[in-house]
Amino acid sequence: MELLPVIAIIVIALAFDYTNGFHDAANAIATSVSTRALTPRAALILAAVANLAGALLGTDVAKTVGEGIVSAPSGGEGLLLVFCALFGAIVWNLITWYFGLPSSSSHALIGGLVGAALSSDAIVKWAGVVDKVVIPMVLSPIVGFGLGYLLMLAILWTFRRAHPAKMSRGFRYAQTASAAAMALGHGLQDAQKTMGVIVLALVVGGHHTGFEVPLWVILAVALALAAGTYAGGWRIMRTLGRRIIHLDPPRGFAAETAAAAVLYTTAYVFHVPISTTHTITSSVMGVGATKRLSAVRWGVATNIVTAWVLTIPAAALVAAALESILHALMF
Repeated sequence: MELLPVIAIIVIALAFDYTNGFHDAANAIATSVSTRALTPRAALILAAVANLAGALLGTDVAKTVGEGIVSAPSGGEGLLLVFCALFGAIVWNLITWYFGLPSSSSHALIGGLVGAALSSDAIVKWAGVVDKVVIPMVLSPIVGFGLGYLLMLAILWTFRRAHPAKMSRGFRYAQTASAAAMALGHGLQDAQKTMGVIVLALVVGGHHTGFEVPLWVILAVALALAAGTYAGGWRIMRTLGRRIIHLDPPRGFAAETAAAAVLYTTAYVFHVPISTTHTITSSVMGVGATKRLSAVRWGVATNIVTAWVLTIPAAALVAAALESILHALMF
């Protein structure tokens, strides 16, 4: 009988992955579209293909999410925990998408896991939460901001004598590569979080041993993320591409390159789940600050940071409330 709940949770996890795709599609393409380096449709196709490829490149982050955040009980209670965690993450994704705020799908999922675990008999691995979530959550935007700022300064100095029109045209072509690199990093990071949750559901449901990710899980998650990415996220794209700062092609290239570097490093070197949203947004702020501090619309940035701070507790609250209600009805 527990096979049906496991199948249902896998479907919901893929639905979350789909919302992750359209919610976070703007991460990879907003800067390229706003600078007119790519048309919106071409950018979406590029992002979808690169997200699909990125999802196939590793599973270390998936193992961290699956076994490093909570210790879920086996059987029905464990499956209920995973279901409520996904529900809390999806609800927060839809709320922030509606208001056009680039919040973190990754941290919504982590918040959902923690909230559902606290409401149940599961154990939250607080050391793992601090080391693998909180510290990277704080450091990755700082590194993204600083790297974007320094890379943009290097570009300005290197091309200080270049003709502005030729420089702009050249960086429009370069943005195709940087947008693809950013989308590849997004697939590498965000797809693995859903893989980790599906494997967790398989383990607590008694249908899998260990936290190695089966090939069919990798392929299913990759396809769902690519499909969601192609569906697009126009509301968030406007915020990230235009409302924080007006980007030109060199700054778009610098922001995407800096963010991609952070994504690859955290996935391959540290094996930690970070927010692609936090990383690209802070990189955009960093490259914008090289123009002048007042060029960054700090009011919009403040609203985004507020959404960042609220993401984990808000998703945790939704997941905990649902877990409490369903647990009382079912057990």
